[in-house]
Amino acid sequence: MALQKCGLNLSKESKELQPHGSLQFPCAGYSSYYAVSQEESIPWHWHEEMEIVYIEEGQMKIKIPSRSFLLEKGDCIVLNSNILHSGIAVTGCRLHSLVFGSALITGNDDSVFAEKYILPLLSCNSFSGYYIKAGSREEVTRWFTCAHEALSRECYGFEFIVRENLSRICLFLYGELNPRAEAENAALNQDNLRVRKMLAYMHKNFADNLSLAEISDIAGISERECLRCFQKTIQLSPIQYLLKYRIMQGADMLVKNPEESISQIATLCGFDSPSNFAKLFKRFYNCTPRGYRQRNGNQESCKCGG
Repeated sequence: MALQKCGLNLSKESKELQPHGSLQFPCAGYSSYYAVSQEESIPWHWHEEMEIVYIEEGQMKIKIPSRSFLLEKGDCIVLNSNILHSGIAVTGCRLHSLVFGSALITGNDDSVFAEKYILPLLSCNSFSGYYIKAGSREEVTRWFTCAHEALSRECYGFEFIVRENLSRICLFLYGELNPRAEAENAALNQDNLRVRKMLAYMHKNFADNLSLAEISDIAGISERECLRCFQKTIQLSPIQYLLKYRIMQGADMLVKNPEESISQIATLCGFDSPSNFAKLFKRFYNCTPRGYRQRNGNQESCKCGG
């Protein structure tokens, strides 16, 4: 199994499509380095699996709906299933992560492990992301490190070691979070679902001339509620996010479609003029579209999932 290559393969609904492990062993480990660069950011996405991120060195800002965490060396965070999240390096950052399906712990949905512990944990309104400061819960860091190292080295019986230590972490989380399940957090879950629906529409139609009214209609809410929902969840307005997404798509096209002119790519990304595209592109990537294409050639950037 060892460590898998990092890479985000997102559907139009921002769901990560890359399989994490296999049906027989639904767990994958990653280790990646991120430089301080806009293009190195981990875009907003979600997946059905839980994820644990540990910072080996540097700093990484991890965002989930309505909250952000500045993770430093030795810190880790556990992200719940189906939660939107993103990340960007604040300083040069090396992180380790494990992404795993609940079946690794439960075996099946009818087991006592599923019904008594894991399913309640996954549906706990208080659990979007659980942040652990370096030195505060050393046993959790030790369990994660043991699982990650066993997976990376593929030592004898590593599957048992990974499952045992991830089970310990899940039981720890259940003990910490289950008594504090708060009904008021249902509103946060509603915002999460609304934003996911609007993001899916924007990703599918990003090249069109989308208006705030059109975006808010997809979620059946007012423009004012749409603005509040986006600001609270991902700290950007819908139009700001749309522009950023268009630029990121443009950067991808510059590398993957060398036969397309910059003017053609600007049009494909929904910009009314190449100059406007170039101006915003330089603001995001600190270089011109032409310079970005020359620098990256035919090599695709590795962007870590999780």
